[in-house]
Amino acid sequence: MPPVSQAGALRLSVNCFALGGPGVDGILIDSGGGGWAPTTGRLEQTLAEASIDPASITVLALTHAHQDHVCGLLTPDDRVLFPNLKTIAIAEEAVKSFLGETHLARFRSLLKPVRTGDQLAERLRAVALPGHAPGHTGYAFDTDEDRFLFFGDIVHMPALQFGNPALSWGYDDDQPIARTTRLNVFHDAAEAGTWIAGAHLGRPGIGRVMRKGEAYGYEPA
Repeated sequence: MPPVSQAGALRLSVNCFALGGPGVDGILIDSGGGGWAPTTGRLEQTLAEASIDPASITVLALTHAHQDHVCGLLTPDDRVLFPNLKTIAIAEEAVKSFLGETHLARFRSLLKPVRTGDQLAERLRAVALPGHAPGHTGYAFDTDEDRFLFFGDIVHMPALQFGNPALSWGYDDDQPIARTTRLNVFHDAAEAGTWIAGAHLGRPGIGRVMRKGEAYGYEPA
């Protein structure tokens, strides 16, 4: 859905993505906000609705370490959501930010730094997408039929940023680099027909990018 402003606040979707299939079962990309905000923390319920047992998640691949991506490791009532988690893939540059969330210190031993090009699974690799946050990383997933790019926070305002990719987001650490990254992602995805999946795209969070003159359009799946 488009962002909605209420009393000066911007309403955003917060998405996580579970992968399924040979070689990628048990992988979750981002964990949402947990108890970070009153309107987040529904991951446990959403997994149940999708018939996914949290105990089946063994790898968490983080796009970056902002609170709306990492705090879902714990439920709003402070329970560990993924009891069998073995690995948290995270860019080296994002580790400091993750460890700054002191309530997540119990997960320190699970952190596994990744660099662009590293394979998390046979068909899943890390892709550097700089500009938004330290170590901001996407994950490219290839099947026999389709390509997907889980791109984290490349887009925050879908209703505006596809039509005007140069539009900046105030929380991007380096807005010129984030703008260049967004333009490159849009161009490449439109050319290759890649499915994009974003943390802040409206439901269902996955779709395609289409070239529209000098700008782009977005078609949800």
